[in-house]
Amino acid sequence: MRSVFRRGSSTGLLHNLFRNPDRPLPLNELGGGQLTTAEAALHWYQGLDPRPLAEIPQEELDALRLRVHAAIAASLPGNIFCKIHGAIFELRGTMTVNLDVSAGAIYIVRNPLDVVLSYADFQGISVDVATKGLGARNFELPRDSDNVSEPLGSWSQNVESWTGQPSPALHVVRYEDLIAKPVAAFGKVAKFLGIDAPRPRLERAVRFSSFKVLRGQEDRSGFAERSPAQERFFRSGRAGGWRDALSDEQVTAIVSDHREQMVRFNYVPDGF
Repeated sequence: MRSVFRRGSSTGLLHNLFRNPDRPLPLNELGGGQLTTAEAALHWYQGLDPRPLAEIPQEELDALRLRVHAAIAASLPGNIFCKIHGAIFELRGTMTVNLDVSAGAIYIVRNPLDVVLSYADFQGISVDVATKGLGARNFELPRDSDNVSEPLGSWSQNVESWTGQPSPALHVVRYEDLIAKPVAAFGKVAKFLGIDAPRPRLERAVRFSSFKVLRGQEDRSGFAERSPAQERFFRSGRAGGWRDALSDEQVTAIVSDHREQMVRFNYVPDGF
C-alpha cells in the first residue's frame, strides 16, 4: 500500500501500532523499508540507475520515479507504507505518481497557515518566500544529496489532486484532529486499514508517538530528517501557531491563494 504520511509522529504511529512494542521505538530506526519508506529516498533510484544523481537528466528522473514506485510496491510480499509529499499531476509529459501500483492512500491535510511556518523553518527561508512556494502551481522541491526532487505542486493543487474525488481507497485525516483527538482520529485510520485494534493498543501507540516522546528522542539522539537550517525538527507539536506568528497581511495572502481548498477543511479564519 502506498500511503501519504508525514515522517515522524505519523510514521511513528504506524510502527508503534503494527509492531506493538513495550516501549517507544527509536525515532531514527523508523522506515528502512520494513513497514514504511519514502518515495524520494535516493537509494531506491540508485537501485535502478547507478549513475550519480547529478548526472541523471530531470526528464529521465521523472520516468524513473514511476519505476521506483513499482519497485517499492513489489519490495515486500504484503503492503508497504510509502511516504510521498508530491501532488498527482502531469509534469514534463510524465505523471508524478504511479497509481497503478497503489492499493490506496491515507492523506494528512494540514492548515496552510501552519504549513507555511513549518516549511519556512525546514528550508531556512522567510515566511513570505515560503508563502510564494505554497502558492506556486507545479512547484518542485529540488533534489539534494539524499533525495530526488519532489513535485509538490501548490498547497491547493496537492490537496485537490489527492482529495478532490471521493474514493473507498482514500482516507483523509486533518492534522489538527490527530493533535486534538489522536486516539479517535488514529482509530479511524486503523479501521480504514482493516485493523481491529483494541483501545489500549491505540492509546499506547499514540503515547509512544507523542510530541514529547519524539522531541525527547531527537534531543538525545538527533533526527536524520532534520534539515541543516533547523535547530529542531519537532518544533512545537501543536496546531494554530500561525495566530501568534503571521501578520494579517500574510494570512490574507495565504487565504487568497488557497481559499477554495481551505473552505473545504474549515481552515479559513473568521474575518478573512
